[in-house]
Amino acid sequence: MGTISALEKAAADDKPTSVAGQGMDRVIAKKRFPPRMILTVAVLVAVLVFVGYWFVTPGGRSLTIADNRLLVSPVESGIFEDTIPVRARVAPLKTVFLDAIQGGRVEQILIEDGTEVVVGQPIARLSNSDLQLSVMNTESRVMEQLNSMRDQELRLEQNRLSHKRTLVDVDYEIRRLTREIARQEELLSKGLSAQSNFDNLTDELEYNRSRRTVTLESQASDERLMANQLAFFKDNTAVMEANLRFARESLEELEVKAPVSGKLSGFDLEVGQNVPRGTRIGQIDNANEFKLTANIDEFYLGRVDIDQRVTFEQDGSEFQLRIAKIYPNVESGQFEVDMQFLQEPPQGLRRGQTIQAKLTLGDASEALLIPNGSFFQDTGGKWIFVVSPNGDTAIKRPVQLGRRNTNYIEVLDGLEAGETVITSPYSGFRDMDLLLLNKSDTQ
Repeated sequence: MGTISALEKAAADDKPTSVAGQGMDRVIAKKRFPPRMILTVAVLVAVLVFVGYWFVTPGGRSLTIADNRLLVSPVESGIFEDTIPVRARVAPLKTVFLDAIQGGRVEQILIEDGTEVVVGQPIARLSNSDLQLSVMNTESRVMEQLNSMRDQELRLEQNRLSHKRTLVDVDYEIRRLTREIARQEELLSKGLSAQSNFDNLTDELEYNRSRRTVTLESQASDERLMANQLAFFKDNTAVMEANLRFARESLEELEVKAPVSGKLSGFDLEVGQNVPRGTRIGQIDNANEFKLTANIDEFYLGRVDIDQRVTFEQDGSEFQLRIAKIYPNVESGQFEVDMQFLQEPPQGLRRGQTIQAKLTLGDASEALLIPNGSFFQDTGGKWIFVVSPNGDTAIKRPVQLGRRNTNYIEVLDGLEAGETVITSPYSGFRDMDLLLLNKSDTQ
């Protein structure tokens, strides 16, 4: 046991001799991957992942979003009722506006705003000195022309009477001369009269007969001219008298009167106020008959037509109206319509009262439907996000949508029954093509 074998001795002899201080040195292992290399590899991997993801996703735009922040709705088949809600206002069926036909200064206010008036009732009195002077001058000119025409008529009538007197005298002379010639002829045959007397009477008779013929011709000519002048004078007289009446009515218009019976509104004149001609000073509304007016989104301008039905409920009864007038002017994205009752309106209606009604645009029909949501304002109904069957993603898809009502939108193309779509607003991801729905986010 104590003897060292030759083999062990040889191994001991072959061991190297230790150097002084060798036991204090530490061997450091050489690293296999430098940090710079690791960083380079990580960047390359990230770039490859991004590029790959870009080509995998549609359009390359995506966003991760919590699914509990979205409103998802199913695509279903059902009955589409082609109606839209309208917020209508009660308005008088007929309104007559009051304008100052003749301007002037307000001298007196006879009734207050909101008063019931009857046709012809005075409302206010104005004064206008310029108008009064103008009317007086017009009256003077008209009266002068009327007097001149009456003078002409008088002269024509006197001329006619003069011709008649001349004819009377001539006829008398002819009868007298005829008798005298007969006597002279008898005396001449007996030699009791001179031939010259007989010839003088014969000439005088012939003269009066010629004078009568000329007088008749002159009378006929004068009567023709007189008839034409009288007709002309009568026409001018009628025009002048109408002008005179109009001038006097202008003064009467300074007293503002109610043109119809009803309730006066918008009347706010003050004594001493200067009212220009044509200024609107108020209106009179029919207090017992009403209509409804409403503003409708311009989206429906092409679908709203005359005689379409409008319904609303009040006190347990349904009332029907029809579209009576459509105003095509669009203001602030809306146009206005007038609706008339098809039956007796409900009791207690007041001007300005609001009523929630329903306008029927078409007949109900079977259709593919999605709930009406705020997404429509963001997409214009051209596309929608469709949720995948597993609910992990939502992909942008073009669609064709049709009619809308309060609750549903009609789907014409692009969707199938049983699919699920996002109907909440798209304001935060309108430019995205893919949504990654994060189901772990509970915020």
